[in-house]
Amino acid sequence: MAEAMWELLERAASRPAPPEELRALRLALQGLPPAALRPRLAERHLTALFDLLSGGDREQVSACVSILERLLPVLDPLYMIQNLREELQKGLFHPDDSVKILTISQVGRIVENSDAVTEILNSPELLRQIINCIGGEKIAVAKEAIKSLSRIAQTQEGLEALFVSSLLSDLKNVMATSDIVRYRVYELIVEISSVSAESLNYCAKSGLISELIGELTGDDMLVRATCIEMVTSLAHTPHGCQYLAQQGVIDKISNIIVGAESDPFSGFYLPGFVKFFGTLAVVDSAQQICERYPVFVEKVFEMAESPDPTMIGVAVDTLGILGSNVEGKQVLEKTRTRFQNLLNRIGHQAKNAPTELRLRCLDAISSLLYLPPEQQTEDLLRMTESWFSSLSSQPLELFRSISTQPFPDLHCGALRVFTAIANQPWAQKLMLDSPGFVEYVVDRSVEPDKASKDAKYELVKALVNSKTIAEIFGNQYYLRLRAYLHEGPYYVKAVSTTAVEGAE
Repeated sequence: MAEAMWELLERAASRPAPPEELRALRLALQGLPPAALRPRLAERHLTALFDLLSGGDREQVSACVSILERLLPVLDPLYMIQNLREELQKGLFHPDDSVKILTISQVGRIVENSDAVTEILNSPELLRQIINCIGGEKIAVAKEAIKSLSRIAQTQEGLEALFVSSLLSDLKNVMATSDIVRYRVYELIVEISSVSAESLNYCAKSGLISELIGELTGDDMLVRATCIEMVTSLAHTPHGCQYLAQQGVIDKISNIIVGAESDPFSGFYLPGFVKFFGTLAVVDSAQQICERYPVFVEKVFEMAESPDPTMIGVAVDTLGILGSNVEGKQVLEKTRTRFQNLLNRIGHQAKNAPTELRLRCLDAISSLLYLPPEQQTEDLLRMTESWFSSLSSQPLELFRSISTQPFPDLHCGALRVFTAIANQPWAQKLMLDSPGFVEYVVDRSVEPDKASKDAKYELVKALVNSKTIAEIFGNQYYLRLRAYLHEGPYYVKAVSTTAVEGAE
C-alpha cells in the first residue's frame, strides 16, 4: 500500500491528478502512519497539491484538503514556513473555508515553534491575512486566527509587529466589518493584555482597550453585557486589575450598579457587573474591594434574596467565588445573621430548585465550606461549622439524600460538598455519628459511572489525608478507608465461583 501511495503522489506532482487518483491517494494515506510519510515527502508533492486547490471543482478541493491534512502535520514547522510560505498565504485567501481552516491550523503549528515564528514576523503579508481571517464568516477560522495572533504577541518582536506597524491599521479596519468581528478583536486584545504588564501597555497604547471601556460604560445595554465579560477576563490578572483601577473603570462600574435600581433594562448587564466584582475580590483583596465598594456585597445579597432564578444563580456563583479564600469568607462572616439566613435559602435551593441552579448551589457551598489544613484555626472551624448548620435543620442528611438520587451531576455535586468538609474535625464527627454514613462512603456499588467513582475517590482521599481521621473514626474505619484509597477508584472485588458436578 505504501508503494502504491508514493506512486500516486509522484503522479500528482508531475501532472494534474484526475479525481479518481486523488480519491485513491486519500484512501491510501489513511492506512499509513505519519512516520512512514516523513522520509520521502518532498516540496514538489506539496506544491502540486496546493496548486490543485486553486481549481474550482469542489470534489477536487475536498480531496486535496483531506490529503494535505495527513501530509502537512509530518513536516517540521520551520521547514513549512521557509518552503511553503506562498502556498500558505494563498490558502488564507482561498474562498473555501475548509482550505482556510487547514492553512490557519498549520500557521498555528508554526507560531508554537520558537524558531519558525520569527519567519512569520518577517512575512507582513501573511500576518495581514491572518488578521483578515478574524473577519471570516466561519467562527473556526476566526478562532484559529485569534489563537495564532495571541501566540505571536508573546514576544517583544511580535508585540511590535502587531502594534507598532501598519498592521495595527489592518486590525482596526477588520474591526469595522461588523459588531461580531469587533468583539473578536477585543477578545484578542484582552487575551494579549492578560499575558503581562508589558503586553497590556502595548494594547493600551493602541487605543483599543479605551474603545472597549468606552463601549462598556456606554448606553447600549446589550453591548455592556458583552463587553463586561471581556473586561472581567482582563481583571483576572493583578496587572489588569491595577490598570482598570488607574483608569477609573472600577469606580464607573460601581456607579452603574448604583444606578441600576432605576434602570428597567439592568437585568441584561447587572449579572456580569456583579461577577466582575467577584473576580476582583479574589485577584485583589476581598476585604478592600468589599469595603471600598459596599454596593457590590449589597447587590449580591439582593440578587440572592430575589425570586428570579437567573439572579439567584449569578449571586450564588459570585458568593462561591468570593468565599473561595479565607479573606472572602471573613467578609461574608461580618454580615452575621443576614448571611446565615442566606445560607438557609441556598440550602433550600440546593434541594428544591431546577437542576442547573441546584448544581450551582452545590458548587458554591463546596467553595464556601472548604478550608485548607494550614488555615484551620479554631475560629474558622467554628465559622464553617456554623455555616454548615445554617444550610438546613439536618444538613448532612440533606446532602446525603441528594447524593443518592439517580442524577450523576447532582450525585457528584453532593459528594464534592462532603469532600470540601472532609478534612475538618467537626464534619468527621458528624459523619461518624450519622448512622450508615461511613458504610455509604466505602460502598463502591452505589457509584454507577466514572464521574461518580472519581468523586467518591476524592472524598475518600480527603478523609484519609486528614490528620484527625484515625483518632475520630477509629482504627477499623480508618483501615477500610485506607484500603479503598490503595485499591483506587475503579477497583472491583473478584468473585470466586465453585464448579459443581452436573451443573449447567
